[in-house]
Amino acid sequence: MATVADQFIQVLRQAGVRRVYGVVGDSLNPIVDAVRRTGGIDWVHVRNEEAGAFAAAAEAQTTGRLAVCAGSCGPGNTHLIQGLYDAHRSGAPVLALASQIPSTQIGSGYFQETHPERLFVDCSHYCEAISTPAQMPRILRTAIQHAVGLGGVAVLTLPGDTASQDTVAPTGEHDFLIRKGIVRPPSDQVEQLAGALNRARKVMLFCGSGVQGAHSAVMELAHKLLSPVGHALRGKEWIQYDNPYDVGMSGLLGYGACYEAMQAADLVLLLGTDFPYDQFLPGKNTIQVDDDPSRLGRRTPLDLAVHGDIGETLRLVLDKVQQKQDQSYLDEMLHRHARALENVVSAYTRDIEKHIPIHPEYVASVLDDLAADDAIFTVDTGMCNVWIARYITPNGRRRVMGSFVHGSMANALPHAIGAQYGAPGRQVISVSGDGGLGMLLGELLTVKLHRVPVKIIVFNNASLGMVKLEMLVDGFPSYETDHEAVDFAAIAQAMGIESSRVENPSDVRSVMERALSARPRPLPAGRRDRPERPLNAPAHHPATGTRLRSGGRQNRSDRRRGENAGPGPE
Repeated sequence: MATVADQFIQVLRQAGVRRVYGVVGDSLNPIVDAVRRTGGIDWVHVRNEEAGAFAAAAEAQTTGRLAVCAGSCGPGNTHLIQGLYDAHRSGAPVLALASQIPSTQIGSGYFQETHPERLFVDCSHYCEAISTPAQMPRILRTAIQHAVGLGGVAVLTLPGDTASQDTVAPTGEHDFLIRKGIVRPPSDQVEQLAGALNRARKVMLFCGSGVQGAHSAVMELAHKLLSPVGHALRGKEWIQYDNPYDVGMSGLLGYGACYEAMQAADLVLLLGTDFPYDQFLPGKNTIQVDDDPSRLGRRTPLDLAVHGDIGETLRLVLDKVQQKQDQSYLDEMLHRHARALENVVSAYTRDIEKHIPIHPEYVASVLDDLAADDAIFTVDTGMCNVWIARYITPNGRRRVMGSFVHGSMANALPHAIGAQYGAPGRQVISVSGDGGLGMLLGELLTVKLHRVPVKIIVFNNASLGMVKLEMLVDGFPSYETDHEAVDFAAIAQAMGIESSRVENPSDVRSVMERALSARPRPLPAGRRDRPERPLNAPAHHPATGTRLRSGGRQNRSDRRRGENAGPGPE
């Protein structure tokens, strides 16, 4: 007779789940044993459940499919919360299993008792408890539908003793392939949008991650309107490439002429963005298009709110938009943008090959040169966001992931682990700060244990650089932002990870070339650390010592292809 735990894992397999990230033990043991006995699904042991949730979030964003993490009762599942907030706010379809103390002890103040069905409500679309076998498999399927259908987190609480009980209802079969429809805007909104665009003399387009898949339509609209096109950080990878109208990025990490173009426009069209920093928005003469009606107008007053998919809305409005002739506004903003890139962004990567300490801008620019065309970059919150935003060139195939909405530290390495599992044939690069890496340093052991071939670039300035800048900007002297210098390469080497510490800028390119092109090393004969099909052999991980300074560089369209060898990226 199958147990509830067996049924739980069978339903996950029906949903296409291939692995569960977590730490084994206690109330999770029945689930872990069911994974052990079920083909096609593995347990990925992490060192902290927080990292497991981050990894699941990145896998889900890489594949577009459901990813799963788990935590045992009490501290095991409370560790999940940071990564689950990140996943939920990023719209990543993640199911979290928060196992519970014995069902007969709930409410008694028992050892490790918490109430996960209350704890995770704020970071999930669905958060429920399974208390009897009769609720399965219906409740699990409902949770999965919420996570995948709405895009975000679903949480289930399951006591260990309930998981060990025999099933009551048959598992059956279920099709979890959710074919989402495209939101078509009302025709009167399309007419109003076209009229406003035709009347305005200077239109600026500001794009977020919602323009994914609509690049050509945005470019066609920009051509007709002779509009500068700016973007938020999450929109960069989807809109900046092959974009002759690009004026850069707005916000706290912004660069170029994006802010100026927005302020000088007669009309700003917000496309698929929930940009939170309203102080950078004009506060007037604004139209917003989004397929989520809850986002319309919550950041800035609107002249018109259009509920619709970005690509579909633009295709409907394009035939109604008249070709503008005066391109003086566009030309002026492109000129300002080029000047800003030359005087501010590129200035930090010119003639600095001999400057010690190493400029982080130079490291980022070399990484941009050497990384693969389809590389996935995971980036820590803080100054690493600046280097990636200003120096990594998007091309429509590269991906950039970070905790861009929740803003958590320590996300880059666990994100890289999940992204690598989700895309085993691609080069995955963790762009880590020393503060972020130090916070979840144990995940280096996860990389070693599972032979995850991620590349880890550590910007090591012995400081919480972004916090230090925040203090200085606000008029406070920096306090408790600096710490003892740490040789992360030595730590990684002690764990069995090949590493290099770079202190001379003349060595940056050669070390990074060697690391990014390294081929997998076979496991020693007769040794199998992971009987469940290891992801790949270990790779080189350069730990780069740098000193943080602001700066950037103009993006380039030409790109050198990185080398992949065997089934995994090198």
